[in-house]
Amino acid sequence: MPSTIKGPAIFLAQFASDEAPFNSLETVTRWAADLGYEGVQIPSWDERYIDLERAAQSKDYCDELKGICAENGVEITELSTHLQGQLVAVNPVYDKQFDAFAPDRLAGKPAERTAWAIEQVKRGAKASRNLGLDVSVSFTGSLAFPFLYPWPQRPAGLIEEAFCELAKRWKPILDVYDENGVDIGYEIHPGEDVFDGATFEMFLEALGGHKRCRINYDPSHFLLQQLDYLAFIDIYHERICAYHVKDAEFNPDGRQGVYSGYQPWLSRAGRFRSLGDGQVDFSGIFSKLATYGYDGWAVLEWECCLKHPEVGAAEGAPFIRDHIIPVTDKAFDDFAGGETDKPALNAMLGIS
Repeated sequence: MPSTIKGPAIFLAQFASDEAPFNSLETVTRWAADLGYEGVQIPSWDERYIDLERAAQSKDYCDELKGICAENGVEITELSTHLQGQLVAVNPVYDKQFDAFAPDRLAGKPAERTAWAIEQVKRGAKASRNLGLDVSVSFTGSLAFPFLYPWPQRPAGLIEEAFCELAKRWKPILDVYDENGVDIGYEIHPGEDVFDGATFEMFLEALGGHKRCRINYDPSHFLLQQLDYLAFIDIYHERICAYHVKDAEFNPDGRQGVYSGYQPWLSRAGRFRSLGDGQVDFSGIFSKLATYGYDGWAVLEWECCLKHPEVGAAEGAPFIRDHIIPVTDKAFDDFAGGETDKPALNAMLGIS
């Protein structure tokens, strides 16, 4: 049945800093509420907002966090473990770049970094439960992505082995989420091994169809791949448990297309934009999600190569609110209906 989506909400990761009001949960939630947001998605790696270890151990501490949010007029929508999830699986070519996602003591120690990341994501399950949340969001990480293009020719079995290993690492984590009654919505994202519908299916199959393996829907990444993001909802709506509202544009020309020629974000054919400044059909998306009964949060993930973040945040709340469809509980033509009369129905059909 159609459902009303919750929101607007905002992902705090892109705004966190040591400058007020972005340097504490108390001040950033007040800022978000003042802009019209009703929920905040919390980056679990940012100790200015949450102590993940403590949250995994103490419901009282989680009640304190919820109290801070409630006092300022918002609620916690989900915990994000994107950075830790990224480190569950890292191809060695990315080791140097992704060392920045983990504590300094783990730099140059990929095995220890992986173990740390796995424990962090597991804590995300317990912290989510202590916060009363049924959904979290994350990345899968990547072993195969450097081999995205089939040249030079890939050795037979390479991709299958990568997904087998990816599932081997994630299944015990997902089991912890299942024990705590929490879903993981993976953001389907280039740079991860799961970056479109086909790769999600490969991952899900390798996991044996694990029920906690879900999707954090973000149309911006699909537009930049030229994937049909509305048809994606038709196919995978039963697995969508979270929604990042993010805009993008794709303007190919005679010099560059989907791969965008190694250009910086400002010069790329495909680039992220603030809500309403790009090409994503949000009216179509909100209609599709409502039709399929999505009743989770619509969360702004602000990323734009042009606009100032605080301007984008201020514009985001009314944009999302204006697109949420308050779902009706009756049909528009109910006025023309009548009581069910079985003899009359039979007569109309010529049934004796």
